[in-house]
Amino acid sequence: MILNIIQIVLAALLATAILLQARGSGVGLAFGGDGNVYRTRRGVEKKLHVFTIVLAILFFGVALVNALYNF
Repeated sequence: MILNIIQIVLAALLATAILLQARGSGVGLAFGGDGNVYRTRRGVEKKLHVFTIVLAILFFGVALVNALYNF
């Protein structure tokens, strides 16, 4: 039961982190913004990127443990 709650919380946090990252990209290009294909992440954007990776790893780990536990 506790694993299900943790997985739901991680899923919500992961979805939020992904949506926060997607907000800054692509929209500017549609309206004639900066067309750089590659740019480095700095500051808060880099921390959000790393946080998203950590959340994804945690979510996968909890899902795996939950699947094995219920097996």
